[in-house]
Amino acid sequence: MAKKRKFAAYRALERPFTRFSKKKKFNFIRARPVVRIVRFDSGDLQKVFSNAIYLTSKEGLQIRDLAIESARLSANRLLEKSLGKNGFRLKITKYPHHVLRENPLASGAGADRMSTGMAQSFGKSIGRAVQIKPGDTLFKLEIEKQHLPVARRALQRAAQKLPCSWRIKEEIPAVKA
Repeated sequence: MAKKRKFAAYRALERPFTRFSKKKKFNFIRARPVVRIVRFDSGDLQKVFSNAIYLTSKEGLQIRDLAIESARLSANRLLEKSLGKNGFRLKITKYPHHVLRENPLASGAGADRMSTGMAQSFGKSIGRAVQIKPGDTLFKLEIEKQHLPVARRALQRAAQKLPCSWRIKEEIPAVKA
């Protein structure tokens, strides 16, 4: 199996030529790779929690679906060990629509001098990514007030698996008068 390229090649935000159409001739991309995020919602989906914490981006970039799944797994593991399966709700708020492509024309030593690059819709699809702008939220974690330190630690672990710098924001619940 071929080795994955470093993500620095796909990190920059660019105009996506990844249109899917109902009519085959208007598609820019012929094949859609599967999304490798197993669950977008985990934890207790029925319960109403008092507090919410968000993981928001400081920069704009693309993030592979594999990196998001890795971050979700590490946060989910800590939360389940500490609070059990029903003590939280973790939600991934973005969906990986952007299709990543590479030009498999030439690879190996000296191939960079032969390749002319890839423009528009050409290239083989190799995966999917989420396009994030500065200030966008990737993870939303709902939890009870007494478990806030555990929740912050879980989102910090998730942020370490992702390629840019992140901010953890808390939502202060409305006080009923």
